[in-house]
Amino acid sequence: MSSPAAPAADRTALDGSALAGTLSEVYAFETTRAVVRCSSCGHTDVLARTTVHLSAMGGVVRCATCAAVLLVVVERPDGVRVSASGAAWVQAPPR
Repeated sequence: MSSPAAPAADRTALDGSALAGTLSEVYAFETTRAVVRCSSCGHTDVLARTTVHLSAMGGVVRCATCAAVLLVVVERPDGVRVSASGAAWVQAPPR
C-alpha cells in the first residue's frame, strides 16, 4: 500500500495563508488560525501551516506531514466551493 507522495521540489507550494481571502467567503472566521485534522495521518495544525498549490481555478490544501489532500477550493462564477473530504474536521479559532 502506498501513501500519497509529496510533490518534489514544487516551487509553487505556498502556506495555508494563500487561500485566506477566498476561504473568508465561505467561513465566518479567521481561516489562517483555524485548526484542521488530516484524515489520513491524524496530524493536527493550523491551516496556515498547511501546503497550498494554487491554480487559476483555486487551490489544493495538503497536509504538511503526509501531503494528503485536505481541502480543495474552487472559485466559480456562482461562488466559492470547498471540498473538505480529506479533513477529519476543521475547527474555528477561539473568538
